[in-house]
Amino acid sequence: MAEINTESYKQNAVKAIKDTVLQNALSNVQDRLGPATALAYENLPEGPELRLKAHKIREFAINNLDILLETLVDKIRDRGGKVFFAQDAAQATDYCLKVAQKNRVKMVVKGKSMVTEEIGLNKVLEANRIEVNETDLGEYIIQLAGEPPSHIIAPAIHKTRKQVAELFTKELGIPYCEDPPFLTQAARKALREKFLKADMGFSGCNLACAETGHITTVSNEGNIRMSTTMPKIHMVFMGMERVVAKLEDHDVLFRLLSRGAAAQNMAGYVSYIGGPRTENQLDGPEEFHLVILDNGRSKILADPEFREVLLCIRCAACLNVCPAYGKIGGHTYGYPYSGPIGAVITPLFVGINRAKDLCQGEPLCGACKKACPVDIDLPRMLLALRAKLADGDCKWNVTRASRMEKLLFMTWSLVIRNRTFYNIALKTGAMLQKFLPGQNGMITQMPFGFKGWTRSRDIVPLAKTNFLTLWKNKKP
Repeated sequence: MAEINTESYKQNAVKAIKDTVLQNALSNVQDRLGPATALAYENLPEGPELRLKAHKIREFAINNLDILLETLVDKIRDRGGKVFFAQDAAQATDYCLKVAQKNRVKMVVKGKSMVTEEIGLNKVLEANRIEVNETDLGEYIIQLAGEPPSHIIAPAIHKTRKQVAELFTKELGIPYCEDPPFLTQAARKALREKFLKADMGFSGCNLACAETGHITTVSNEGNIRMSTTMPKIHMVFMGMERVVAKLEDHDVLFRLLSRGAAAQNMAGYVSYIGGPRTENQLDGPEEFHLVILDNGRSKILADPEFREVLLCIRCAACLNVCPAYGKIGGHTYGYPYSGPIGAVITPLFVGINRAKDLCQGEPLCGACKKACPVDIDLPRMLLALRAKLADGDCKWNVTRASRMEKLLFMTWSLVIRNRTFYNIALKTGAMLQKFLPGQNGMITQMPFGFKGWTRSRDIVPLAKTNFLTLWKNKKP
């Protein structure tokens, strides 16, 4: 399973905000892609309302997931493909390792896949002396750097050209050069040798089609096609929710996916794969394996409050507009999924208490919902997670994050509903604030558990006379 470091969210955020290189990179991406995606939705022939249709398509699929998965599996097996249902990350990686060892695999190539990041596949294979080669350019860069991805579709977004040039000079032994075409060509040359020698290829799955029995991949580089056709064995890792009913649904979803991800009309490469090559086909794998991963998705599916998050098609549109992500970057979240989608799905995967800072760190501005190509209401689910942290929840094994905070808010709720108590509280607060540190007429430090309110800002003190009193004394 992927390394979980969600407890370090606050410390990571502080470091990220001080990183000027990261700040410039994040600002550049959000300035380009956020507005461009909104314009791309407006320019759709059907208009932005197509997002509502996409929501219904995904909602239908989630509500009929058992039937669609059964149909998909039957059709893939009829073509000679093998399907394995993995309950968790350990089962998924164990199955992969057994297939690799049975076929004496020494080297593998991988197309970009967030699910393999989720289950920590690379580390498992490398621990068993199997060489793993990421083939997406961004993934290849961060693999050479020994880092996790910082963005769902642009994993090396935090790297500058200079850093990549230095990395390639060190790891690939090429002359130092910051020219992107030169660096891309160097990576292509190095990876071409890996494609030719690889015993096994891995890919993720953007969507699967139950009607036709195919899994579908989308990319702009073509590396996934090399990973899925050249090695003798192709293994796909797919989250159990990533299936839709009909082929025509793909048209709607892929058009929106490309716009949400990179403001494109359509990605460069879309591949439909349904099994091993047949006798009349010249290329393709001899074996095709589909690993369908649960890893907590069934529990989410069973919860009406959170099942909407399974509609996500991982386009990263929410990351490209989120003010929080735009300041702290993806590594801060401590898990492969970052941004608003990560702030919802990571707590549900790893534990709400363990990842509480993620859902509490989002601003609830609603930008993510407006940008989402399938109109997922992430702010609603962020509030639901906060409610569970405030009150506790047996179903999700959530304990109250702060009993004192809950007591204070309950007390405040009682006070503001009683005019007499409210007036007493205002007068008491006005007297006590005189003893607090201040500067230029502002309170600079709050006491006890309220220190967080003044850690990065000053607070306006309570007025000597409240508004209601001023209004009553106002002359007609």
